[in-house]
Amino acid sequence: MENEMSTANKSSAVSDWTADQLPSLEGKTYIITGGNSGIGFEAARMLAGAGGDVVIACRNAEKGSAAQHALQAQAKGKVDLVQLDLSDLASVRSAAEIVATRYTKIDGLINNAGIMQTPELKSVDGYELQFATNHLGHFLWSGLLKPNVEAAQGRFVVVASLVHKMGKINFNDLMMRETYAPMKAYSQSKLANVMFGLELQRRLSDAGSASFVTMGHPGWSATNLQSTGPTGLMSKTYKWMNKLFAQSAEKGALPTVLAAAGVEAVPNGYYGPTKRMESVGPVGVVRIASHALNPQVARRLWDESEWLTDFKWAFY
Repeated sequence: MENEMSTANKSSAVSDWTADQLPSLEGKTYIITGGNSGIGFEAARMLAGAGGDVVIACRNAEKGSAAQHALQAQAKGKVDLVQLDLSDLASVRSAAEIVATRYTKIDGLINNAGIMQTPELKSVDGYELQFATNHLGHFLWSGLLKPNVEAAQGRFVVVASLVHKMGKINFNDLMMRETYAPMKAYSQSKLANVMFGLELQRRLSDAGSASFVTMGHPGWSATNLQSTGPTGLMSKTYKWMNKLFAQSAEKGALPTVLAAAGVEAVPNGYYGPTKRMESVGPVGVVRIASHALNPQVARRLWDESEWLTDFKWAFY
């Protein structure tokens, strides 16, 4: 199992990839959650700069509008905005309906938005907030927009994290009501992202779909994730550690852009920084944790996610 998945990823040999290697994206459409700031904004800027039409899906309409205007000012393609709160499943359904109507073909559905190491909070649906936002919202969003991605033979893009390697899916307490810890919850949600991507690729392949899944992570990049999620001492620690160790959001966005539109990206390809334990540096192929490759756990997570979101994916 591990050798099979590792071989698939290694076959996508990429070294020191940059956005200059993008082809013309004229006529292609990319939807990116959290495109108003950080990694998402930089990825949207690069994709629109290469001629792609980009839709940024954002929770805050005011910030989203400001980002849309900033992006459009330097874009070759069009930049659109949709309001989306991934932690609210009703909002996910409403936003997906709008996107599906406006864009019948989606070349890249980029699951980028996320929150990190928040205090113990619940979503409006009663789920642990990090799991709800980072995993369940994207799981439903992707399922609802699957027909539009397949109409373009497009890509499902999963933005993961280095910390997926620390994660564990705790089926006995998915919402961590018994033993909540901010980092534990975050790493579980990011492991869920990776396992979702791998399981989606299995199901697309089994169904003979021309669409496929690519993944990437930004390493340690300075974004508002470190300032809006963690509290207290951890927030202060990130502030000075970012100055010492983090790379820019622009560099952190490169793996996402490669996964979304690079001709080098292949099914199950996983891309990220290749220096300092994958935290910074030139973009290439990076490693998926061995425990993320377990198909039995991935299938169970998929079933649990369908039940929690009250949504059944359709494969033909």
